[in-house]
Amino acid sequence: MNFFINTTYNEKNSGIEHAQIKRAKLFRNNKAPFKLIFRDWNPKEHFYLNAADIKDDEILNMFDFFQKAENVETKKNNVMDIDFGLTGLTYNDEPNNNRYIVLKDNAIVARVRYFDESISKDKQVSAVEYFDGFGNLYRVDFYDTRGFQSMVEWYTPDNKVATDVWYDLNGKPVLETYYRKNAKGKMEQSAWKIIEDDGSIKIVDNIDDVVFEFLNKVNDKYFSIKEPNVFVLDRTNVADWMVPKLHRPAYYVMHLHNSQVGDPQKPDTSILNNNYEFPLFTGNDYDAIITATEKQRKDVMRRFKPLAKVFTIAVGIVPNEQFDKPRIPMSERKPNSILATARIAPEKQFGDLVSAMGIAKKEIPDISLDLYGYLDHSQNDRAKKEIDKAIKKYDLKNQVHIHGYTTDVGKIQDQYQVYGLTSVMEGFNLAMMEATSHGEVGATYDVNYGPNELIQDGENGYVVDYGDYKALGEKLIYLFKHKDVLQKMSDASYDLAKRYSEESVWNEWKSLLNDARENWDKKLKDYREPINQGLNQMEE
Repeated sequence: MNFFINTTYNEKNSGIEHAQIKRAKLFRNNKAPFKLIFRDWNPKEHFYLNAADIKDDEILNMFDFFQKAENVETKKNNVMDIDFGLTGLTYNDEPNNNRYIVLKDNAIVARVRYFDESISKDKQVSAVEYFDGFGNLYRVDFYDTRGFQSMVEWYTPDNKVATDVWYDLNGKPVLETYYRKNAKGKMEQSAWKIIEDDGSIKIVDNIDDVVFEFLNKVNDKYFSIKEPNVFVLDRTNVADWMVPKLHRPAYYVMHLHNSQVGDPQKPDTSILNNNYEFPLFTGNDYDAIITATEKQRKDVMRRFKPLAKVFTIAVGIVPNEQFDKPRIPMSERKPNSILATARIAPEKQFGDLVSAMGIAKKEIPDISLDLYGYLDHSQNDRAKKEIDKAIKKYDLKNQVHIHGYTTDVGKIQDQYQVYGLTSVMEGFNLAMMEATSHGEVGATYDVNYGPNELIQDGENGYVVDYGDYKALGEKLIYLFKHKDVLQKMSDASYDLAKRYSEESVWNEWKSLLNDARENWDKKLKDYREPINQGLNQMEE
């Protein structure tokens, strides 16, 4: 079995989650078994993954595993399905707050929250908040979108969370976590309790220990002497020390979804990206390392000289149906238009892209830029402030448009001529790959990793020196003034996107999977099962 490990999946996700979904469909299409493993408790996770065309039996959430709730027939609970053990109740609906207030003789009994209409139009219960006879909140029951009570939160008399309990479908507790006051008087998690099927109990210190138990159980469940379980660590912080130390052997893979260094322009000397510092120091405990580009593979090999094999596997996949669609000529797109789809965050440096556009405006007065992505408010809204500053400097208030997060990226990409990128670093940049597959011409900084391989300078766009937004502006002028060049480069974008076809990327994955199988016998020879006889029946 192939396992892809992450934290969670929500309505709005990063490039890692989008890459996982594309990979999942690739494995499914090639009849290779897989499961997406998620660490965090998320009662909406199955809903969002189902919406992304991932099936329940392809999802393995850690809490689902302990709760035996991996495959559950969905049912919809509404407020009248909740039994409060009382009669003569009054139910006051507050649709603006997505909840009912439940009263008994004008005293509050409960607040029943329901999912918003984006998830259910039937006012399906999401949580029930219970109050005692004095109006104090003492318990909250949380419901999964599939309709079962998933977790109960117990409160202290002073309204602090004391205990979280997760139940199986029969109402038996299987996981608990406790909160205690620290030296500063703040409540924090102090321990976890794992309750086994036979009633035995294991107390562990933190969620990492729970994850380690979970991964060992998963590896045991799917263990086979015929072929290895393959664990691909898509988010290293989930299990970077655990995966290579599983009790039984498996094939361990570290996936670098971003630059391994803090300054990607100095790959040999820069401090490390903190997400990858520990796993790279312990890289020889892994069987394989995946990079998304050949340039990153060479940089990793040169600096770290790992004994683990390093594979280049594209994280982006252009589906076959995209190549079957008719190509859209530049003349049928919005003239002199630039698109960028990404989280609007400081590291994306959209202020530089707006500045490049401002320089081009002098000769292309109707130039326009549309940004699609959710706004990152970190560093006191630095990203938005940098954009606003450039807009004001170049008088672009009517030509730069900031939109929210969108799931209809493909339709949007067909409308624009140029895709712009001025990031500090990238791991691959799925959005740029998708843009080129829709015929957009690239205009990017020479930044590691991805953009300087996705865009072949002078073929399907231009790559300028990192930070040189003035040069980028000049390239925009040239493109929009030379429609024949723009069209030729658009044709090249369509053609070069075939590097990321399903067949091409699957061949890259097959190389890794074949390596896992070829080395399995050696791993098995080096492994000894622990003693498990003569321990159960002993005289006192």
